[in-house]
Amino acid sequence: MTDKSAVLAFDTSNYTTSAALLATDGELIANLKKPLAVKAGERGLRQSDALFLHTVNIPDILSELRSFIGDRQIVAVGVSDRPRNTEGSYMPCFLCGVSCAESAATVLGAPLYRFSHQCGHIMAALYSSGKTELLSEEFAAFHISGGTTELVRVKPSEGGFETELLGGTSDLNAGQVIDRIGVYMGLSFPAGPEVERLALENKKKIPKKKISSDALRINLSGLENLAVKLYKDTEDKSLTAAFVFDYIGRAIASLCAEYEERYGKTKFVCAGGVMCNSIIKRMLAESFEVYFAEPLMSADNAVGCAALTLRAYLAGK
Repeated sequence: MTDKSAVLAFDTSNYTTSAALLATDGELIANLKKPLAVKAGERGLRQSDALFLHTVNIPDILSELRSFIGDRQIVAVGVSDRPRNTEGSYMPCFLCGVSCAESAATVLGAPLYRFSHQCGHIMAALYSSGKTELLSEEFAAFHISGGTTELVRVKPSEGGFETELLGGTSDLNAGQVIDRIGVYMGLSFPAGPEVERLALENKKKIPKKKISSDALRINLSGLENLAVKLYKDTEDKSLTAAFVFDYIGRAIASLCAEYEERYGKTKFVCAGGVMCNSIIKRMLAESFEVYFAEPLMSADNAVGCAALTLRAYLAGK
């Protein structure tokens, strides 16, 4: 191993093409991301479109990556090859990243490590919050985004960790609701940052509606209907946005409380684009021990996958 050795990782999720370069001493060298284009008025992408757009983005990502690699020796390559750590978990969009990673590993003569997209998110939260020591103990983690709203129990394993799905949403994902309400109010997709900006401007009393939850499961489809009605009745974007985040924050807090009632006091690691929301973060921090990814590593990225790749590589030496 030289002082300039590094690991390389790719992630091609449903909305972002990502690559990351991590020095073997743990220093982040590059966190490259290029969003997939979504047409105005649309609320998402079909998998066939996402896969195509990744193939368009990858050459630009690789071109930018080249300047960061320089004369560094790439000793291992990692990739997110599936959404989560469950049998049958699959999404076509990850095929682009897998193809790129396999090609890179073959050309470089480096070992290839595969992880789930969800594990990458959790590791990115641990890495960016400076809490990688949690990998030596059991903790709980949220992965909440446009495509996922899940609560998992995390247990350490050699070179990484294992996850067990315990709860989450029974219908819509939190990010879906945020984006749908945002688009309904005339905002562009993805709407999260703009909906948050509107919510922070609200000065009115937020209506409190009962959270629908049972057995570590929350229901969010009703939230969409409630938010649409509120906006129709008030034509107030800021109040509607604040209502959405207040409801989601209270729903996640209810999952934290139920988890601790069942399994005892724990630490919660929060990953995914929704969990960088300042309103939700403040609500959870008031009652629980929570750790969040930095904003750039909350949304889809390959940094977590690179950090897992480095751990697996060092464990195998």
